[in-house]
Order: sequence, then structure tokens, then C-alpha cells
Amino acid sequence: MTTNGNPQVNLRNIVLTMLCKVEDGAKSHIVLKETLDSYDYLDKQKRAFVTVLFKGTIERQIELDYIINQFSKTKVSKMKQVIRNIIRLSVYQLKYMNNVPDSAACNEAVKLVNKRKMSGLKGFVNGVLRNISRSLDKIEYPKDKKEYLSVWYSIPMWIIEMWSEQYGIERTEQILNSLYETNEYTTIRVDSNKMSPKQVIAEFEKENISVKQSELYGNALYIKGYDSLEKLKLFEEGIITVQDESSMLVGLASGVKENDYVMDVCAAPGGKSIHISQLMNGTGTVQARDLTENKERLIKENISRMKIKNIETKVWDGTKEDKEAIGKADVVIADVPCSGLGIIGNKSDIKHNVSKEQIFQLVEIQRKILEQACKYVKIGGRLVYSTCTVNKYENNENVEWIEKNLPLRRTDFGELFPKKLNNGNGMIQIFPGDYNMDGFFISVFEKIKD
Repeated sequence: MTTNGNPQVNLRNIVLTMLCKVEDGAKSHIVLKETLDSYDYLDKQKRAFVTVLFKGTIERQIELDYIINQFSKTKVSKMKQVIRNIIRLSVYQLKYMNNVPDSAACNEAVKLVNKRKMSGLKGFVNGVLRNISRSLDKIEYPKDKKEYLSVWYSIPMWIIEMWSEQYGIERTEQILNSLYETNEYTTIRVDSNKMSPKQVIAEFEKENISVKQSELYGNALYIKGYDSLEKLKLFEEGIITVQDESSMLVGLASGVKENDYVMDVCAAPGGKSIHISQLMNGTGTVQARDLTENKERLIKENISRMKIKNIETKVWDGTKEDKEAIGKADVVIADVPCSGLGIIGNKSDIKHNVSKEQIFQLVEIQRKILEQACKYVKIGGRLVYSTCTVNKYENNENVEWIEKNLPLRRTDFGELFPKKLNNGNGMIQIFPGDYNMDGFFISVFEKIKD
């Protein structure tokens, strides 16, 4: 597919370049944004084609490789990077993009091989794809239950085994199903200090943008039917921002009051800090910290766009003690670096880039951060520990470690937290798909002594 008025732009070639970047270590959501920004002249339909093909190929990579390996004498792992990604994106079209004729998927793949100056392999690519096209309905999937789930849902086997052990096979299947539930809506949060959700809804309806309000939190809206979020007037003016509702719950669990001093020790890109500053109605101070100047820059960019006045930033390694901050904060937010398994429905490359061994390494880092973060909380103050992951090593077991090793006592989420979710024990695991949210874990503690 080329673009009208821009015949030199081949959409599949754009996606191929994107896939190779991700395979080389770039993050998929960043690659997608940068690419769509670079090709902002493409119309809505073509941008959608690029997005669907790119995200879908990454999302279904394990299944695609399983299929390819049944028809290719050269295993996927042994193929040249460009060739394997051409075949992957083509098999994705064959299996999941019904609006693309099989002949087009195969022919365009051969064109890509030629375009990338690998014409000697066009026969190989064409032969593999034609065989797959003729036999897609005859693919045999593994008989073993867990192996089947791993291939069918394109989730690494170790994640299937971990979730099955920790949450049971039924809950594991529910999680897996939720990862592929179609959700056309983008979740946004309204700064109700600037405009009420009711007014924002009215503005969207004037623009023929579909909008729904969350049943959990009034400032959370779901929108669809827009072209570019960054070009929306409400976004440009800092009245709305993109944030998953599960992430909003951190601010609601913090129990902040006007004039509080809040520290967010792992703040980038700043969404939670900004939300908390708004919950304090612009009073008090939020200090948003993170490890590098680049992360601080991201925080500052969002502060500027949202026109926030009560946030200060600081570059600081959360695992190191800051003597000047000891006992200073009414609330500390510790939304720590984690494995991210709760958001793989949106950022599929995460599942290919994390291992169980890395989870245990992350737990060590998380506990170092918590040990320092606890020092900054006043006696009687609150610490919120949260992750965007789904596993007990980083979540439940860290809560047990906190209660055993730090002067903190688990406490109630408080009055701002949605009543439907407030279980009374100050700890909640949100699974992917619960109330259309990402997977998330939140726990709240009160400091009882120094």
C-alpha cells in the first residue's frame, strides 16, 4: 500500500523499519509515536493501517513465529532480521487482517524484499508465504494446555507458568483474554480545576468525538473518533491528559490534603505528580523526582503543558538517601520501576524483553527505593507503593517485606478512592481488563515511627 500523492511512501516498508527498531531495543510505543509524527501528512486510514500492522505483529509474534517455523526450513531465529520481519508482518496480514487479500500480502512482501536489496531471497519469502496462505486453517497448535496458551496468546511460557502458579489457570486465561479485547477508546483525565468533566464532554460532542465517563472516577473519560490527540484544543490547553484509570487510582489512594508536601520518588513522565497537584487544588508542593535529566525533562514538559505551578523537579537516584528530605513529606509516592506485565496489552514488546531473573533483580531495586522513601515520610504520613505489573514477587511479597522491615503499617485507601474498589485492607491487585483498566497494584501505608 502506497499513499495517494506520495507514491514513494510504502506503508509496509514503514512498518518493517519500525519492527527492526524494536528488535534492536527501541520501545514500541516510542517508535510508533515518532513514526506517526514523522508521517503526520498521512490520512487517518493509513495511520490506522500502520498502527494495526505494527502493533499486531509485535503482539502476535510468538504465534507468528510458531506458524512460520512449520513452513520454513530456516527457523525464524536463523533468518536475517529484515527477512523475518517481512515474513512476520505478512503472516499477520494473512491471519488477522481480513481486508487485505492474501495475494496482496504475498506480493507486497516480495516487493519489500526487492526494495531492501535482497532479491536473492524473494523466492524463499514468496514460497513460505504462499504455503502458509494455503494452509492457515490447518495449523496444529500444541496439545499441552500451557503450551497452547503460550502460542495462542503469544505470551512467553514462563509468564504463563508464573501466573498459573500464583493466580490459578482460570484467572490466567481471563488475563490473557483481556489482552486482546478490542478497546477503541483512549482514557484521559480532566483537570477539573480548569473545566468540569461535563463541560469537557460537551466540547467533545461538538467535535463529533465519542466520549464516555468512567463509573469509577468522574474525572476519567474515554474518547474515540479523533485524528491526533496532540492537536485537540483541550489537550493543547492542558485541560486533559492521557492517563490510564488504574494509574489515576494512585493519586486517589494518596489521601492528599490541601497544602501537603508530597514527594514522588519515581515520577517520570509526571502523570501521577500532576494529578496529585490538582487534587490539592494547586496548593502545597509536589516534588517530582527521577533518575536522569532526560526523565526530568519529560516531567517538566508535562508540567508546562498542563500549566501546573505547585510542582518542583529534582534529579535523584531513588535508591540513595537524601538527608535533606528525611521526615519532610506528608505523602510519598513510590511508583517503582517494575516488570510492566500489567500493561503488555498496550506495550507488547515488554513481554519479549523481560525475564523471571530480571523480576528478582527488580525486587532488589524496589526494596532499596522503599527503604529510602520511607525515611522521607513524616510520622503519621502516608506512603503509596504501586507498580504496573501482575506478579506476587513485586507486589504481595513486597508488601510483606515492607510490613516486616519498615516502620509502616498498612492503612485504608481513604475517602477519595472509588468505593467499588475499596476493599478495606489497603492493598489491591487490579488485573488487566478489570473495569477496562491496565493491570496495576496499589498499597497504602501509614508511618508509625522513625
